[in-house]
Amino acid sequence: MGRAFEFRKARKMKRWSAMAKTFTRIGKDIVMAVKEGGPNPDTNARLRAVIQNAKAANMPKDNVERAIKKASDKDTANYKEVLFEGYAPHGVAILVETATDNNNRTVANVRAAFNKCDGNMGTSGSVAFMFDHTCNFRVKAEDLTMDLEEFELELIDFEVEEVFEDEDGILIYAPFEQFGAIQKFLEENNLEILSSDFERIPTTTTKLNEDQQVDVEKLLERLEEDDDVQNVYHSMEM
Repeated sequence: MGRAFEFRKARKMKRWSAMAKTFTRIGKDIVMAVKEGGPNPDTNARLRAVIQNAKAANMPKDNVERAIKKASDKDTANYKEVLFEGYAPHGVAILVETATDNNNRTVANVRAAFNKCDGNMGTSGSVAFMFDHTCNFRVKAEDLTMDLEEFELELIDFEVEEVFEDEDGILIYAPFEQFGAIQKFLEENNLEILSSDFERIPTTTTKLNEDQQVDVEKLLERLEEDDDVQNVYHSMEM
């Protein structure tokens, strides 16, 4: 098991922990996908992926359909994806992914979170290089007609970094840029995609004592509570 597996294991209990926050995040993803490629999932690969994630998160079908309909309205504001970078206490690198319809509000809220928790908000590019931007897919294990090693060889042309199985299916990790090509390959080979996502995995981690970890967690929690924040990544060793 490699770096992606350990990262996934450490984040599993924290990610998608609050149902309301999860649905809000997916709702924004739907709006951005529809504004970008239209309301038909058959012709909009990004929307198709978001709908898969909505199913995985047990988001009611009616909620998904309402979100698509609302996003199709030209008067519905679009969300802009903005990445913020900085440091938590004790030198831990932080990346904050947001989706916002009011950049001034989001900047102010993120900066306030860093300031109030003894962190420092940085400039663009100050810590992003410390994280690998990856995509991942979860597929049904039952759909696989070969062993994992053979399957990984099938995916070699897509620069896949890791393939491993857990209790919920088979996970595939690859560079961010390979998302569309892998999605197409899985669909063409009748492998049901249970969910797909993007993650930023730290290339190196910082080991802290318990008291120091508490300091960092205060900032992480404050950031994650903000409605504009989609994901928070850090380099603290878990």
